[in-house]
This record gives sequence, C-alpha cells and structure tokens, in this order.
Amino acid sequence: MNVIARFARRHDLTCRRAVELITDYLDKALPGRQRADVERHLSRCPHCSEYLRQLKATIMAIGRVDSDQLSPDVKNTLILLYRRNEG
Repeated sequence: MNVIARFARRHDLTCRRAVELITDYLDKALPGRQRADVERHLSRCPHCSEYLRQLKATIMAIGRVDSDQLSPDVKNTLILLYRRNEG
C-alpha cells in the first residue's frame, strides 16, 4: 500500500464518528477539514447517507425543538425510539 493510501485509510471516518458529527455538519459548524472528511464518508457510505436523509426529513417535519419545551414523557419516548434504532 502506498503512502497516500495509508494516510487516507488512517483519516477515514468510522460510521460512529460520522454520525457524531452530523449535527455540526448540518449546522455548518465543522472546520473545513472535518467537513470534507464527513462529506467524503457520506459519499462512500449509503448507511450514513440514509441517516443524514432521515435526520433532514425529521428536522423538516418537526423543526428545531428546544428540549426544555418537551415534557418528561415525550423526552423518554424519543430517547427510547433513538436507542432502539441505534443498531
């Protein structure tokens, strides 16, 4: 494996890391290098791309909700749904 390929493999994001960065990615809060890394990962990973698509659809459907506005029951339900779908 050549030097460039080894460097690229070391700097490829894992799916877990890409998902951790998605919110900042959507908010355009990532530095250029990280943003490029996320975009490269999304271009290669159909699962993370689907996660991003679903997140965008959710945001469009419900908008941005301040967690302080949610009742404890709603918060618990959302947490359970998220955990069930984490994989």
